[in-house]
Amino acid sequence: MVDVLVCVKRVVDSSSEVVLTDDAQAVDGRYAGFTMSAHEECAVELAVRAAADAGTTRVVTLGDEDAVEQLRHALAVGCSEATHVVADSSAFGPADVAREMAAVARDHDSQLVLLGNDAADSGDFQVGIRLAYALGWPVINGVSTVTVADGTVTASGTGPEGHETYEVPLPAVVTVLEGGVEPRYPTVTGRMKAKKVQIEEREPTTAPTGPSRVRLLLPPPAPSDVQILGNGPEAAPAVVDVLEQLGVLAR
Repeated sequence: MVDVLVCVKRVVDSSSEVVLTDDAQAVDGRYAGFTMSAHEECAVELAVRAAADAGTTRVVTLGDEDAVEQLRHALAVGCSEATHVVADSSAFGPADVAREMAAVARDHDSQLVLLGNDAADSGDFQVGIRLAYALGWPVINGVSTVTVADGTVTASGTGPEGHETYEVPLPAVVTVLEGGVEPRYPTVTGRMKAKKVQIEEREPTTAPTGPSRVRLLLPPPAPSDVQILGNGPEAAPAVVDVLEQLGVLAR
């Protein structure tokens, strides 16, 4: 039995064109909609599985009132409890978020904290490390699978030298990359149950110091080259050559 805390964030849906706010401090989601990142969807799935044997799975987020949507989604796919730190997330930097997540973990006696490897909007890559430091727990970063047995967390993923597996004792913090599990989709029954769950609301423990970023930058669009193979039937030999180069046709 293990009590798991999984941290999620309301982020802009990146499946459409990414547009920055006027101050270049965040991604503008007015025309794109909001979701949780793919890393966090996998973290939620792993958290639900880890607590399947008589444990509990609490989902937590820091954000405005609209962030309840992401909490309800996590509840609909198997989380049993939820905590909402009600605040303007744009005023909170990684250190601030880690401090608030650590406070929730302590107050609910969590033994394992899972979160996405990085935020899908700001890409800070800091909260997991800072959270572990605040709690004084070991941390495993960038893994795709997580299992818990006999007070030990076993996590694995792809590292610089190939496949890597780590084992650390509970309590621990783990950051998750997508790809190790297939997140489940909420059923109608799950959504109905999620609507009935009483979400715990709390205020931040202290005033935030704020993000220290100067601005976000969008990478330039990837260049694309177009090669004209020809017109009409005379282009057929060139098409065959390309297919052979790609390995579609045997020489």
